[in-house]
Amino acid sequence: MKASITRNREASAEITIGISRDKAWELLQDFSIAHNYVPGVIKTEITTKRKYGIDASRKVFQTETKAIDETIEEWNEGYGFLLRLHRNNAGPPFPFKQAWFRYSISDDGIDTRLNTSLIYTVRWGLFGQMLDCILLNRIIKGKIRDVALSMKAYYESGERVTPAKLSRIKKGAAKQDQNS
Repeated sequence: MKASITRNREASAEITIGISRDKAWELLQDFSIAHNYVPGVIKTEITTKRKYGIDASRKVFQTETKAIDETIEEWNEGYGFLLRLHRNNAGPPFPFKQAWFRYSISDDGIDTRLNTSLIYTVRWGLFGQMLDCILLNRIIKGKIRDVALSMKAYYESGERVTPAKLSRIKKGAAKQDQNS
């Protein structure tokens, strides 16, 4: 992430995946499969000659015509990367002024610890910051948790996570949280 970026907010989720870090990295570095585990994404398209590493880019489509560009700005071989979210040469999607997504993995015994984070600043100055504190950050945290839950399900099963499957996963996670 560029050093000039200040006053960012972050929404993160962390989860244990029942596979080795090496296997998780094999899946994570495949930049073309996000549609299998990112809720709301129906298609992923690599847009650069680079398939992975710094400056590799992809489009993630929410519909056949509506897409967000994601470009890798940091690459930590075997452990994760940081994506800048943007629309072609324009900034990130509404309501963000700046936005990045970080995927990071680490060893957790024989399993893998996954951390998903959205780092962002909102538009509209002080009003946007207040709106973020009151409402947006809570919504964003839920969406980031959904990504982590979906990644766990996809990485462990190899099966694409549909909205119905995510709903079942979330119900199971909520029950588990209540019992903890």
